Amino acid sequence: MAITDDARALQDQLIQWRHAFHQAPEIGLDLPRTQEKVLTALDGLGLEISTGTDTTSVTAVLRGTAGLPAGSPSDGAAGTVARPAVLLRADMDALPVQERTGVEYTSRIDGAMHACGHDLHTAMLLGAATLLADSRHRIAGDVVFMFQPGEEGYDGASVMVREGVLDAAGRRVDAAFGMHVFSSLEPHGRFVTRPGVMMSASDGLFVRVLGAGGHGSAPHAAKDPVTVSAEMILALQTMVTRQFDMFDPTVLTVGRLAAGTKRNVIPDTAEFDATIRTFSEANRERMQTAIPRLLQGIAHAHGLDVEVTYLPEYPLTVTDTAETEFAESTIAELFDGRHSRLAQPLSGSEDFSRVLAEVPGSFVGLSAVPEGVDPRTSAFNHSPYATFDDAVLADGAAVYAQLALSRTALLGAGQTAASQPAAAQPGSAQPAVR
Repeated sequence: MAITDDARALQDQLIQWRHAFHQAPEIGLDLPRTQEKVLTALDGLGLEISTGTDTTSVTAVLRGTAGLPAGSPSDGAAGTVARPAVLLRADMDALPVQERTGVEYTSRIDGAMHACGHDLHTAMLLGAATLLADSRHRIAGDVVFMFQPGEEGYDGASVMVREGVLDAAGRRVDAAFGMHVFSSLEPHGRFVTRPGVMMSASDGLFVRVLGAGGHGSAPHAAKDPVTVSAEMILALQTMVTRQFDMFDPTVLTVGRLAAGTKRNVIPDTAEFDATIRTFSEANRERMQTAIPRLLQGIAHAHGLDVEVTYLPEYPLTVTDTAETEFAESTIAELFDGRHSRLAQPLSGSEDFSRVLAEVPGSFVGLSAVPEGVDPRTSAFNHSPYATFDDAVLADGAAVYAQLALSRTALLGAGQTAASQPAAAQPGSAQPAVR
């Protein structure tokens, strides 16, 4: 395929971009160095570029010219008829992780690492922008490139949606596609999709147990919040298995526990925080009432008080069935035999869910496990040892670009995504987490 050949011709540039992002990772919504690199890479491509107000996002619009009379104004200009628009998204932020991969382009920033592969996403989308800018005469509509900060817990997608990324072409985009690489789970170069619920919702639980401090030798004269916290943590796990259907699973993990200053001092308070993942709106709503009820009951049984804060974070990532089947057909067209469907949703969460809640679209996984490495034992995303193979960069850029080319062509012809024949499914990928 021509698009894959063109993408491979960009491989050296893709690697250069990726390594530059990897060596200078930034966290959260404020990524000035990353934004500058993206703007430099986009310069000269003839795109309409805007940057965020409340975050260092970059939005770029490419106006396709296929089907337009020679010399006609670009779509989106005053007096022109709006044409189809497709959005492609890449997240750009890193994690507060100290890198231990030992790669030659390792992070130069202490305590920060691209441990989730967002550096690959950004490089691949820059590659797609380059490919499509050279092919604008083949594009029967507009392409919106969404370079997003703050995916890792900062809800940057919500900020960009609020600031108008979905309408950047002058009208609401017709479809949206995102991509995510993995450093484990699947063999090198394999693409995965799932129609419907693809990733869980994510919520935060923050608990503060209020007791009364005292001497460690006389716990009867105090109100020990440490033992009560321990009971609460174990009871939460029991609640998950006894109050929720195993066929509509929930995941609750306590990741932070803090109390006290010295081994023989009973503290006044103890705290713990947890992440909660659910795969249905019904269970998500139930969690918000079941957890406070349980924790308050335990606290009161021991004569203590408790403060429970339940914060809804990212919603379920739900892909459109027709758009997912279209993405599968596109992948099969480019890389026959390298795609499978996930047997179950991923228990990780994504703020691309904000986009998919507004417009139909899909989310594609791509394994960047190095060739020859066992994906069952390689370090997973977010690990300080997570290693992503540069070899998939051209493939990811090609898929991004072909999704935009093919989808705008269908839209321009008045066809829906369902008009595209679905790709045959040779097999199903195993359940995975992110």
